[in-house]
Amino acid sequence: MTFRFKCISCDQVHEGMPSFGASAPLSYYEILEAERPSRCDLGSDDCVIDGKHFFVRGCIDIPVHGQDESFSWGVWVSLSEASHLQWIKYFDEKKRAHIGPFFGWLNAWLKPYPDTVNLKTKVHFRDDGVRPCIELEPTDHPLAVEQREGISVERVAEIYALMVHNNDA
Repeated sequence: MTFRFKCISCDQVHEGMPSFGASAPLSYYEILEAERPSRCDLGSDDCVIDGKHFFVRGCIDIPVHGQDESFSWGVWVSLSEASHLQWIKYFDEKKRAHIGPFFGWLNAWLKPYPDTVNLKTKVHFRDDGVRPCIELEPTDHPLAVEQREGISVERVAEIYALMVHNNDA
C-alpha cells in the first residue's frame, strides 16, 4: 500500500514517503561561490574542503508509526581524515556494513528543528551501495528523540508543509 498523507498547508493528498536532503554539506555553502572550484572537491557522496575538512553523505531515518517505510533526511556529516580514508577504502565494496561505525559531526541545519549543526553522530555503512545510516547521539534534542521514538503521519505532513510551502505549519 502506498503511503499517503494530507498536507496541512495546501490541503492536497500526497502519495509516497517524502524525504529531504542537501546536495552539499553546510560548510560548502560557507565558501564563497567563486572560491569553491579551487577549494572544494564535491562528489555525490563525499566532499573535501581545503584538503583538510572531510564530509560524507548519509541518511537520518525516522520511523513513522504504523508504516513500513521511514521518513529520511539526507544529510552531511564531518569525519576525521583517518575515518575519511577508511570511508574511501571501503566505499565501493558491496559488503561493507561491518566497517565502522565512524564518529562524525552533523553538518546540516534541518529547518524544522532547533540548531542541528554539530550534533554528534555515528556513521554506519550499509551494504549494496545504500547511503550510510546516520545515528544521532541519544540526547534530548528533538531530532534525536524523533529518530529514537518515531513520528506520526501528522508530523510527516507538518514537516512536508514546512519544507515545501515554507510556512509555519
